[in-house]
Amino acid sequence: MATPTFDQLLEAGCHFGHLKRKWNPAMAPYIFMERNGIHIIDLYKTAAKIEEAAAALKNIAKAGKKVLFVATKKQAKQVIADKATSVNMPYVIERWPGGMLTNFPTIRKAVKKMASIDKMTKDGTFDNLSKREKLQITRQRAKLEKTLGSIADLNRLPSALFVVDVMKEHIAVAEANRLGIPVFGIVDTNSDPTPVDFVIPANDDASKSIELILDTLCAAMIEGLEERKVEKVDNKDAEAEEAPKQKRTRVARRKDADTEAPAEEAATEAATEEAAE
Repeated sequence: MATPTFDQLLEAGCHFGHLKRKWNPAMAPYIFMERNGIHIIDLYKTAAKIEEAAAALKNIAKAGKKVLFVATKKQAKQVIADKATSVNMPYVIERWPGGMLTNFPTIRKAVKKMASIDKMTKDGTFDNLSKREKLQITRQRAKLEKTLGSIADLNRLPSALFVVDVMKEHIAVAEANRLGIPVFGIVDTNSDPTPVDFVIPANDDASKSIELILDTLCAAMIEGLEERKVEKVDNKDAEAEEAPKQKRTRVARRKDADTEAPAEEAATEAATEEAAE
């Protein structure tokens, strides 16, 4: 897990903030200077925060938990879709469905509806419908696929949320905050970092900047997933070694019990005879 160097961050344009007049004072600790009316982000702090976020995401992935990636802005959509898919994580790149986290059971119902339409197509029920009904169901399926297709495998609430542009995705961040789900986010100089648990101060408008940061974070998550696989194999091997030992212990106990039983019976009989005399 290699953290991007200062030069790599500089080349990707991670240091460009917004115009001074658009700044959020809460971002002051992450601003290095102002140049031509534009705030410049402190890239040393960016690198440190990327490393911190990468370590946390690695642990989440290693624990087998899900991270929901969210970015509905044009520059980040494709990057998020590609990177989230590479680590087998759910993502949202179309409009954020309000209540997706706070009203999760309803969202799951919509996903199940999508699955039931697929079932109808496979078992031949779909072929028996009228042309109009087919059209309506096809349109409904396409609409559900567009908004919820990428979270079809999300059976429970995610363990973390990763957001590009916390200002644009404020509803998603607010829902995560309400449920106590940790938020990771690329935060620009015009945004409020307060609701974000793991702030990555950087340019959230340039696709190169977003891609560089996500490359590092996803690489850390892949490491976590690999370590999880290795641990599983090690645990299976340990269990396989332990099983014969446990079996031998059980057999030995059984033999001891068989030996002790006649001795106990003899002692009982002797005690009974003494009492009778």
